[in-house]
Amino acid sequence: MVDTAQLKKDLWSKLDDSPFVMIGLMDGGHSIPLTAQLDKDQVDTLFFFVGKDNRLAKGGPAMAQFVSKGHDYFACLAGTARVDNDFAMIDKLWSRYVEAWFPGGKDDPNLALLRFDIDSAELWETDMSVSGALKMLFGGRIRGSEEGSHAVVGTTAES
Repeated sequence: MVDTAQLKKDLWSKLDDSPFVMIGLMDGGHSIPLTAQLDKDQVDTLFFFVGKDNRLAKGGPAMAQFVSKGHDYFACLAGTARVDNDFAMIDKLWSRYVEAWFPGGKDDPNLALLRFDIDSAELWETDMSVSGALKMLFGGRIRGSEEGSHAVVGTTAES
């Protein structure tokens, strides 16, 4: 049986470890790689520092894809992107890494904080047993109990 609560918890843990996602608007344009800024106080929300001239800055329905560092966790996140230049949030999420991209600092005239509110998600976690991994390596048949977990959720909140 799938432990959906654990899948959600693992999503946020894996994102914290490697916060790189591909995100794009649903208007037919390609996705781009961005570094997600995580705020543990915001459920179902990712933030990204982008330039005001970035194609995502116009906002709208969007989709983000995530693959964990160990390639054992995958997520497809659907939601809405919009610029939300709340200075308190910019200040909270600011880091030296972000400053490298915006030399004008928090007052850089090209700085925009993109907020991505997640409406739904599809999550996959591989938890293949040793026997399942060996079967895959040598062309054997994988049983359902060896393939991992999968869930479609309306919220990524851990509860």
